[in-house]
Amino acid sequence: MSIFGDIRSAIFGRSAKAETPAAGTAAPSASAAPKASPAPSGTVTREGPAPEGPKVEWSAPVDVAAVLDGLAKQNKEKLHWRTSIVDLMKLLGLDSGQAARKKLAEELHYTGDMKDSAKMNVWLHKQVMIKLAENGGKVPDDLKH
Repeated sequence: MSIFGDIRSAIFGRSAKAETPAAGTAAPSASAAPKASPAPSGTVTREGPAPEGPKVEWSAPVDVAAVLDGLAKQNKEKLHWRTSIVDLMKLLGLDSGQAARKKLAEELHYTGDMKDSAKMNVWLHKQVMIKLAENGGKVPDDLKH
């Protein structure tokens, strides 16, 4: 799976777990297609990993900020996920090292100088937020600009 796919799955998967009861159900395999199921409120939500590929819109957008804020509250370390790609990746339990960020930059077609990690990191954070919004995430406008 791609690094962006890992980010998307980590956020969208946590949202699905929070919205649907998981007790007594087996976890879907990584290759399983997402399924729609009624949530307790009667809305339709997605279960399983987020699909890779073209833009996918779910009937109920995943509130990215709410998921990440919830994770941040549970985390002992104070992470600034709203401004830092490194902290965002750490919060999701993903490798945030330079090699992983360079791979993410390649996936997202970064054309700048990868040796300028500060500039690349700012670009990555913005692009990840934009891509999450394009793939069914509800992302506040200030995180996409």
